[in-house]
Amino acid sequence: MTMTEAKMMCMCFLLVQLSITFFVFMCCVGNGNARITSAFVRSEFPSVDIPIDHEVFAVPKGYNAPQQVHITQGDYDGKAVIISWVTTDEPGTSKVQYGTSENAYDYAAEGTTTNYTFYKYQSGYIHHCLVDGLEFDTKYYYKIGTGDSSREFWFQTPPKIDPDAPYVFGIIGDLGQTYNSLSTLEHYMHSGGQTVLFVGDLSYADRYQYNDVGVRWDTWGQFVEQSAAYQPWIWSAGNHEIEYMPSMGEVVPFKSFLYRFPTPYEASKSSSPLWYAIRRASAHIIVLSSYSPFVTYTPQWLWLAEEFKRVDREKTPWLIVLMHVPIYNSNEAHFMEGESMRAAFESWFILNKVDVVFAGHVHAYERSYRISNIHYRVSSGDPYPVPDKSAPIYLTVGDGGNQEGLAGRFRDPQPDYSAFREASYGHSTLEIKNRTHAFYHWNRNDDGKRVPTDSFVLYNQYWTSNEGSWTQKKHHLGDLFGWTAPY
Repeated sequence: MTMTEAKMMCMCFLLVQLSITFFVFMCCVGNGNARITSAFVRSEFPSVDIPIDHEVFAVPKGYNAPQQVHITQGDYDGKAVIISWVTTDEPGTSKVQYGTSENAYDYAAEGTTTNYTFYKYQSGYIHHCLVDGLEFDTKYYYKIGTGDSSREFWFQTPPKIDPDAPYVFGIIGDLGQTYNSLSTLEHYMHSGGQTVLFVGDLSYADRYQYNDVGVRWDTWGQFVEQSAAYQPWIWSAGNHEIEYMPSMGEVVPFKSFLYRFPTPYEASKSSSPLWYAIRRASAHIIVLSSYSPFVTYTPQWLWLAEEFKRVDREKTPWLIVLMHVPIYNSNEAHFMEGESMRAAFESWFILNKVDVVFAGHVHAYERSYRISNIHYRVSSGDPYPVPDKSAPIYLTVGDGGNQEGLAGRFRDPQPDYSAFREASYGHSTLEIKNRTHAFYHWNRNDDGKRVPTDSFVLYNQYWTSNEGSWTQKKHHLGDLFGWTAPY
C-alpha cells in the first residue's frame, strides 16, 4: 500500500467516524438525551424603563390625533380585525375607513368609544372598531382620525384556513418598556413574523403608583404601535395585568388591560376576554388565563373542554396553546407556580395532541423535551415527568426585556425534561411550512444584535406518525447542523 493510499483510507475512516458521531448526536438530541444550559452571560442594557420624553414614546402631532394604534384578530377565522386607538383632546370619530388601495378607502366601519379612571388618572378616549367581511390574503390600508390629524396604516389578512397554508408567528412575552424591550421589538420587526403571539405581562405599569400607572400604559401603547398597528397581536394576560391595588382604591382585576386590549372571545363562545381561541392560516390557537379560575366546572374549564372538540386538524393541523405561567420550568424564579394548571389541563394537551405550549412569566428562555407527568395518582404512578411522544413541547419565552431584569438562577442539576435554557433577552418565531413540519427559532438580543441561538424542526403531532417522522428526520439531516434538532 502506498503512502497516498494509506492517507486516503485514513481520511475515509475519519469521515465515517464523524458521520456516525453526528448521527448519534442527532438521535440523542431528538430523543431527549442532550440537555444544555447555556453558559452565555449577557452584558445587558440597564433594566430601567425608557424615559417618558424619549422619541419612542412620541405622540403624533395634530389636534386629537389618534395614538397607541394596535390591531388584533376580530373573529374566529381571520377575516376580521379589531382596530384600537386613543384620542386625548375629545372623543372624535370612531370610524375606520379602509380599502385595498393606498389612499383609496372604499369602505367604512363604525366603532365605539370608552374610557376609564385608575386612581385619579383619567384615560384618553379609547376607540375599538371591528372591521369584518375581509378577504383572505389581502393587503388593506386603513385611515383613522379626521382632517390634518388623520393617520394611515395597513395590514395583511392571513391566507384562508388550509392545512398547508404557510405562516410565520412571532412569540414575545414579558416585554415592558426598557431599552432591552426596544431591542427585542426592533429585532422582531426584522424577523419576518406576520402575527405576534403575546404570552402576557405587557407594560409593567403596575410597578408604578398613582397616576403614573395610567401614564405608563399610554407610553407602552405608543411604544408597540410601530408593530402592532400593522399586524395583529394576539393577547394573553399575565400577573402584571391584574393591578389589584387596594391602597389606591383599585380592586377590579385586569381593569386597564380589558379597557385597552379587546379580544375576539365571543367568536369562540368564550364567556371572558381572558380566554378564547382563534384559527389563523393552518393554526388553531388557544389562549388560556393563568390567573382566572380553571379547576373543574369553572367557566374556563368548561369552555376549554368544548373548544378542544371544535379543533379540526384536517383544516388547522397546528394546535398551539398560550398561557402566562409555564407548567414546566427549571428556573428558581416561579418554580412550580404552574403546577395547578398542569394538573388541570396536561392530560387534555396530550389527549388532543397539542403541538407546542408557549408561556412567559420567567424572565429567561427554556425549551423542554416532549414529556408528561399524567400518571401520578397520589398513591400510585410515576411522580415525575417521563418521556412522552404524545406530549407537546413547552417553551418559556418570558424574556422580552422588562425592568425586573433576567431570571439568571436555574436549578442545578438541569432536570431531564429541560432541553435548553439560557437567561437572555430575545424573541421567538414559529415558521409553519405545511401540515407536517415547522421551523422554530429563538433569537437572543446580544448587545443590540439579533443572534439565532436555539432552533429545531417541529413535526406535527397529528399528521406525522413515528415512522413518517423518522423518515423525514433522515431526509432533513443535512439541514440540521448547528443548534437545530428534530422534534
